Amino acid sequence: MTHRAIFRDSTTAAIMTCLIILIWVSTARTDEVIRVASIYAFSGMAALSQELSIKGVRSGISEVNSRGGVLGKKLMLIELDNKSSPIGTKVAADRAVKENVVAIIGSAWSSHTLPAAKVAQAAGIPLITNISTLPGITEIGDCIFRVCFTDLFQGRVMAQFARLDLKAATAVVFENLNSDYSMSLSGEFCGNFEKLGGKILLRSTYKDRQEDYSQIIEQALQVHPDVLFIPGYDESGAIINKAHAAGLTAIFLGGDGWDMPDFFIKSAGKATGGYYCTHWSKDMDSESSQNFVNKYYPYSQNDIGTAPAALAYDAVLLLADAIQRAGSADRSAIRQALATAHDFKGVTGTISFRGNGDPNKSAVIMKIVPNSAVMVKSISPE
Repeated sequence: MTHRAIFRDSTTAAIMTCLIILIWVSTARTDEVIRVASIYAFSGMAALSQELSIKGVRSGISEVNSRGGVLGKKLMLIELDNKSSPIGTKVAADRAVKENVVAIIGSAWSSHTLPAAKVAQAAGIPLITNISTLPGITEIGDCIFRVCFTDLFQGRVMAQFARLDLKAATAVVFENLNSDYSMSLSGEFCGNFEKLGGKILLRSTYKDRQEDYSQIIEQALQVHPDVLFIPGYDESGAIINKAHAAGLTAIFLGGDGWDMPDFFIKSAGKATGGYYCTHWSKDMDSESSQNFVNKYYPYSQNDIGTAPAALAYDAVLLLADAIQRAGSADRSAIRQALATAHDFKGVTGTISFRGNGDPNKSAVIMKIVPNSAVMVKSISPE
């Protein structure tokens, strides 16, 4: 054997030894943490609206780790950008699988959460969305959960509030044809309003990025409804602004899609006196809620649009609770622990799951006042 061969063999052995050490150190460090992914829009058209969800997740991770983590390990957050699209969300979810995370938090928009949920279910990774309300999301499989109520519940709540609290006898509904959220919520509101003895005078449709709403507003003016229900997002504010200018005197009603600063900007004060349904208010008096307010609030200067942050915070703490009860960071064990969660005291309310990934929890009715909104009441499931 030559000296060159000996040198080459010894060099190879040294390199292999270093690689083994690096792999061991990397594995050891990985074993010291519990890896959790969050998938939201960090860029693109949805980024601004999902900023509070992102902050809520970070606050939740910070809270858990400040308590010493879970099972003696800190939570390691891996933030993945869905680039404001369903395709981008699938790519991010695939990345989460490769990152070997034990769970996924997100997304916010239902259209984004759907592809992520399909990837998570196929990989056996528990996924918790903070604010995707489309009913079909949890039907994807037993790994999919949410900490928010569904469109079915909030549609029923707003119908009950309109009939029983506001004593409205007639309603007109404006629904967005391009939005599963809008169509689902609209259908539930109409069905329940009529069951309670109310009359739907008109259901008019509009489309994404529509700028002229004069036709549907004119139709509403002709039938003089007691309430106008618009289950949309910030575009609802623009519609209300124009409806008010046209002389419509109905009380404006909406769902949780109104709970964002952009809605209030676009409505320009014309929605004052209206009501919407949401998931949380800083005025809720539970201990968990007040602790959150005192420690992490404000996310904004008033009570507008803060529910996604509180829900995202709840999603992280619910996950930590499940890992603790499971006694393991195994995905399957975590999924089972989530499915059996009962009376978890969250910021946004008490969370229990009953046979699927939809929580049994209350909704909050907010009244719009100048430049803000105030809590009116909380409505619990029957």
